[in-house]
Parts: sequence; structure tokens; C-alpha cells
Amino acid sequence: MPTVKLTKRSVDGLLPPAKGQAVLWDAEVRGFGARILSSGTKTFILQYRNPEGIQRRINIGRYGILTVDQARDQAKLHLASVIQGEDPADENRRARKGMTVAEMCDWYLIEARAGNILGRLNRPIKASSLDMDESRIKTHIIPLLGKRVVTQLSIADVEQMQSDVKNGKTAKARTGGRGGKATGGAGVASRCLGTIQAIIGHAKHKGLLANHPTQGAKKLASKKRTRRLSVAEIEMLGKALAYAEQNHENPVALGVLQTLLLTGYRREEAQAMQRAWVNATGGFVSFPDTKGGAQVRAIGPAALKVIQSQAEIVGNPHVFPSEVGAGPYTAVSSCLDRVCKLAGISGVTPHTLRHTFGSIAGELGFSELTIRAMLGHASQNVTQDYIHIDEALKLAIQRTSDEIARLLEVGAARLQTMQQAA
Repeated sequence: MPTVKLTKRSVDGLLPPAKGQAVLWDAEVRGFGARILSSGTKTFILQYRNPEGIQRRINIGRYGILTVDQARDQAKLHLASVIQGEDPADENRRARKGMTVAEMCDWYLIEARAGNILGRLNRPIKASSLDMDESRIKTHIIPLLGKRVVTQLSIADVEQMQSDVKNGKTAKARTGGRGGKATGGAGVASRCLGTIQAIIGHAKHKGLLANHPTQGAKKLASKKRTRRLSVAEIEMLGKALAYAEQNHENPVALGVLQTLLLTGYRREEAQAMQRAWVNATGGFVSFPDTKGGAQVRAIGPAALKVIQSQAEIVGNPHVFPSEVGAGPYTAVSSCLDRVCKLAGISGVTPHTLRHTFGSIAGELGFSELTIRAMLGHASQNVTQDYIHIDEALKLAIQRTSDEIARLLEVGAARLQTMQQAA
């Protein structure tokens, strides 16, 4: 970005990049700048070389808490200390030893959204994962531990936090997003413990902490989701899907549900799918980013038929486009609830459809190793060639998809018979 004299107007005019970060550098004080993340967060920074000639970059403070002039004055003081042989980054590290949990969580979110903290597969943590982290931080972690100094935490402290979340101490109505209330429970509680443990671990890795004060804390065992649809329920769902289609249910939402059931894809994968990723001739979809990284996933004719039936919206690359903007359709769960109510079945989530695909594959005689590959989370022992292009894997996916499509059609045919008899 260009170098200009930073003013309130120039910082206010900074627009967030599509991903990562952008910096507007000050023309008056060398190395002083305003950084904006894709989330819109603006922070004053200073880049300099310490007395050993090593380039450093430090955060001065959030825009809005500090004015441009206040931040510039602090930058000048830091640069003056460098001339005197000091390193402001070392001073910041020493200060962070007294950071509270709330301050460390704030540091983590800023650094992670800037791509400076690596997660799975040594890649920057996904924005969707950070959104979930931020939700847990704001809803559960900060209310319970926010004022505590990180270095003074104990295993007992974080395990007590976990118990409090499980017992609903931080339950409250949500103001947005999915669901109506943050209720806690064992699953949420264990994920909160995992989040705070990971944040402290990242801080230790970055040199902010000498030790991990809560290493060894034990997470609650969360109940594994094992719900799957029986053969009868798949047929009932087929009948309900056909009825919903005839009665003006959103066709895009119905398409997502059918695709989930016919492919075993994760909800996020199906929703994010773009037309350019689909190779109908080869029978596969090239996902640039999944929970397991970039993957090429086979897809059967029944699912391709659903995909190819979706209307294309100019300017929106997604197979299942949102009604407005260029994003994907995301209101899948509410449609699934309506369809399941029609079918008279309960306890069904998008993950249930994925689990059903794997279960049907098992009933058809495919091995656990093959099913893991079909679902996109094969073990490290399975070669890339096998995961990506093996014809036997394509056949397994096609047979499973065809069987589920047959069961759905049985249900749809029953609806047609009932309507003809009426």
C-alpha cells in the first residue's frame, strides 16, 4: 500500500482485504503504520531493526483506543529506545508475562487472523475456525477466566472452567449465528478447554511464556455422534423431500440435503462447492481446502445429477448459491428440520446424513479403510494415489450413492402412489 501521512481520515478509509492483512505506512515516522485485517480490525504497528540488526514488528495498540497522534508518539518513543540500544519487542514480551487471559485471547485472535499462527498441517488457521474460537472466548472463557493472569493459572483453574461451562454457568441467548442459545454441555466445555490450552500453547511457542501453566489438564469425554438413518428413515426422507419439492421448499436447500446424503461430504464442503471444482466427466470434485487440506473427492452420477440441476446465478461461482451476494447458501439446517418434521423423524443433523452415507457403505461390504477414504479423512497410511484416483474407490462411492438414491426414490414413489389414489 502507498506511504502517506497517517491521519484519522486515512485510517478510517482503510478497507479490509479479502484475506490476510494490509498495512498503510506513515510518511512521517519510518516504520510506523496502520494494519487492517480481513475482519476489519485496525491496529497501529511499528516495524524496525533492533540493535542486532534483526527486523522486528510490534503492535502499538488498537485504532479507536489510541488516536493516530497518540500511536505516532508511542512509535517515536519506541524508536528512541532502539537508538539507546533497547529492543521494544523484548519489553513487550516481558510485559506479556503479566497478561491476563482476556489480553492473551485478544493477542491470539489478532495474530491468528493475520496468518501468523499456524494450525493443522502447518497452515494458517481457517477463518471459520477462528470465528468458533472467538465465540467460545467471548461466551465462555473470558466471563470465567478473563481477569486471571495467565502465568498464575493452574490445571485446577481450567478444569473448573470446563465444569462451569458444562453445568451451564455461562449459558445465554445468542444474538446471532446458528441456534437460539449457548447452553454449554460436555462437548462445548471440552472444546473451550481445548481452545484455552491451544492459545497458551501458541503463546509459549511464540516466546511469550516460558512454560505452559495448565499443560496436562484433562478434557471431558464428549458423547460421540452415532445417529444414522435407517433404511426405513431414508425412504421416509425421500417421500418428505419429494413432498417439499412440490410445495415450494427452497430448491437450493433441498439440493444441498440430497448432496450431503448422496456424497457423505461435510456440510461446509457441500455449501462451499463451486462449479469450477466439479469435473462431471472424471467423476470428481477438486476441493482446494477441506478439514484435511486440499482434496480430490470422487462423486457418483446420482449426486452429479443433483448438482447439474441447480440453477446458475451470474456472478456467483457456487453450486448452491445464496439468494443475495456471491456467497454460498447456508440455511441448510433449518430446511433439514422442516423436511424431517414432514418425514416424522427426529434427531437428524447434517452430520447424520454424512454418517448415514458411511453406514450404508459398510452395509454394502466396504472396509473401514475404504470408507474413511470415501469420507475424506483417510489415515496417513493410505497413499495419495489411492485417495485421489483409485477406480475401486470411485466404484465404492458410486455403489453407495446409487443405493441411497434408490431408497430415496422408493419413498418418492410412495408419495406418488398416495397422490394418485387420492
